[in-house]
Amino acid sequence: MTLEKELEVARGAAAKSAEVALRHQAKGIRAETKPDNSPVTIADKESEKLIVGAIENAFPDDGILGEEGARKESKSGRRWIIDPIDGTRDFVRGNPLWCVLIGLEDRGEMVAGVAHLPILGQTYWASRGSGAYRNGDRIRVSPIADISMAVLSLNGISRMSDAPFAGKVIDWAGRFWSCRSMGGTPDAMLVAAGQMDVWIEPKVAAWDLAATQVILEEAGAVFFGFNGERTIYSGNAAACTPALEAELRAFLA
Repeated sequence: MTLEKELEVARGAAAKSAEVALRHQAKGIRAETKPDNSPVTIADKESEKLIVGAIENAFPDDGILGEEGARKESKSGRRWIIDPIDGTRDFVRGNPLWCVLIGLEDRGEMVAGVAHLPILGQTYWASRGSGAYRNGDRIRVSPIADISMAVLSLNGISRMSDAPFAGKVIDWAGRFWSCRSMGGTPDAMLVAAGQMDVWIEPKVAAWDLAATQVILEEAGAVFFGFNGERTIYSGNAAACTPALEAELRAFLA
């Protein structure tokens, strides 16, 4: 399943929406707070509008679900899931760890995804059965099987206090070669590229994971929610190299 046109449209829309966001950022922006206590800016809203327009023009029968309110019922069985600025807190502060996420769902299965990190100059993409790529180069997870040689991404520590494993996080993290926490999607993409080995994200929405899941899995990672199920709708996520799956599942359980 190459989905070449879909990936081309998504990559183009992601790049153009990032340009819109950066123009707003250069002027100076203020964030509002949404009901779920997450920030939103005019850049988020205008970027989503641009992405939606590009998708509707290319695939008028497809549905749409956007973080900033875009909704459209599907006539084709497919739905695009969009996060125009994933990492708005980083975006507002001028940190480079934000990205544009665009995923394509076909009858409940994520089949394609694009993650564009404009400040880092990196674009990741994948489609089912065709592998995962970064800037055109094929990427794969690492072969590391020993936790003492693995890099752990422990994201969202400030939202982890009510997780069932919270009390044992420090001891478990201490078994790894290194532990990093740079941001949800950037860390997940480093797992896909073989530069990290385990990723834990305690609080996310479907639009945070739609593109991320297919990129990780096409790179060879194992992906699941804290409930152990392979889904983007559990409100949390974890991924790792296949050799570390048993270790990660045991910890989360």
